Amino acid sequence: MSLSITLEDVRAAQKRIGDQLSNTPCLHSRTLTQLTGAEVYIKFENLQFTASFKERGALNRLLQLDEPERRRGVCTMSAGNHGQAVAYHAHRLGIPPPSSCRATPRS
Repeated sequence: MSLSITLEDVRAAQKRIGDQLSNTPCLHSRTLTQLTGAEVYIKFENLQFTASFKERGALNRLLQLDEPERRRGVCTMSAGNHGQAVAYHAHRLGIPPPSSCRATPRS
């Protein structure tokens, strides 16, 4: 598996996830433009269901699982935005969601 991302990869991901996520606005920030001297626009991904851009990557990956992988379920080591996105979309897609991971204390 290559770690390089091509324009074709981006377009394929957009096609996979495009109709399943909110179309969030990208708005001009006058304050950041004044502070930086550059034209700054902000993409409001906080308007996604889990309030994070992490939904895009999580959903894109989940949609690429084959049927045996879907049946086995998924696991994430994140309890943050990525973990929430994986759990939410796994549930939505009928994929067994991540279960809690218990930390083992060091001796």
